[in-house]
Amino acid sequence: MPDIGTFEILHEDPESRARLGRLWTAHGPVDTPVFMPVGTQATVKSMAPWELEELNCGILLGNTYHLNVRPGMEVFEKMGGLHRFMDWKRAILTDSGGYQVFSLTHLRRMTPDGVWFQSHVDGTKMFMGPQESMAIQRTLGSDIAMAFDECPPCPCTPEYACQAVDRTLSWAAQCAQQPRAPGQLVFGIVQGGVHPELRERCAKGLLALGAFDGYAIGGVSVGEPEDLIMPGVRMTADLLPRERPRYLMGVGQFWQMAESVALGVDMFDCVMPTRLARHGTVFTRSGRYSVRAAVHRLDDRPLEDGCACPACQRFSRGYVRHLLNVGEILGVRLTALHNMFGYFGFIARLRDSIRENRFEAFRAETARVYGPDAAGPGAAAGA
Repeated sequence: MPDIGTFEILHEDPESRARLGRLWTAHGPVDTPVFMPVGTQATVKSMAPWELEELNCGILLGNTYHLNVRPGMEVFEKMGGLHRFMDWKRAILTDSGGYQVFSLTHLRRMTPDGVWFQSHVDGTKMFMGPQESMAIQRTLGSDIAMAFDECPPCPCTPEYACQAVDRTLSWAAQCAQQPRAPGQLVFGIVQGGVHPELRERCAKGLLALGAFDGYAIGGVSVGEPEDLIMPGVRMTADLLPRERPRYLMGVGQFWQMAESVALGVDMFDCVMPTRLARHGTVFTRSGRYSVRAAVHRLDDRPLEDGCACPACQRFSRGYVRHLLNVGEILGVRLTALHNMFGYFGFIARLRDSIRENRFEAFRAETARVYGPDAAGPGAAAGA
């Protein structure tokens, strides 16, 4: 078995930079391209761990800030880490808390050494800097820990974006020096907003540290217009080394993943499959739709014709609509299960297309069905 941290490139597409890879972690191999469900608070919302295992989920994501707030590190020290606490035997990636620097601006105060947060739960003050973030992730025992960074909003001034890059590089250098949990890998994060020169400086600064097992593309889905997201991915992916995994943070539309894989991206995470499920949005191979619509009240078809997921094998659209509209938990469980089944099915088909040297055709079809210019049920962003 290869050493932990080894990233094998198993096959490359002859017409693009898409590749099949395998990252070896302390909890086994992770095949790429890979989609990571978001388990913010030690659970993927409405999904049981064994259901994710049955869908062939190899890795999921946990949230450093939220798990530190609740239940707190004393619990994880007592329970033996995040894997044991949530009974997940495969790989886990933990974000650093850097995204909360962006998302909780009204509850935080920046300093050169880190960030003071006011807890969104009870108002308690909490400091998190690179040392604290890495210590929390070490206690959680994740397989991949992310370096603490500042994710600047869009729009922001070039001066602010420059300061965020300075802090990100300073904090990354400190993260690289911190002790790790046994077998724990650490990824650096490239920031820089919509400014190519700042992204280049950030990437070169991270590479110069020579300390990271992989690299993430951060700050490309934080409020900028749709037509700036993919250029941000492209400019950053070109700066990152071929021999290490590349992780695009927070982007999960099908067409965006296909386009990013064509640029050499290997890893993705997004809350979309479960978040939209809670609102009744169902993903299908021909687009997406709302099962809560009145047109489905008497509809005895499954959520998706021909789908093999348990929800489609047993229940009708009319029944799922009823459950959602009366607030029954089973409704959310069924839409989430179906959507996650669809996401992992999409990733499986994407991998197959690379393996069989037909990725460009798969990419074109994905754009046709799910892209921003698509017609029909897949036209909305997020399909």
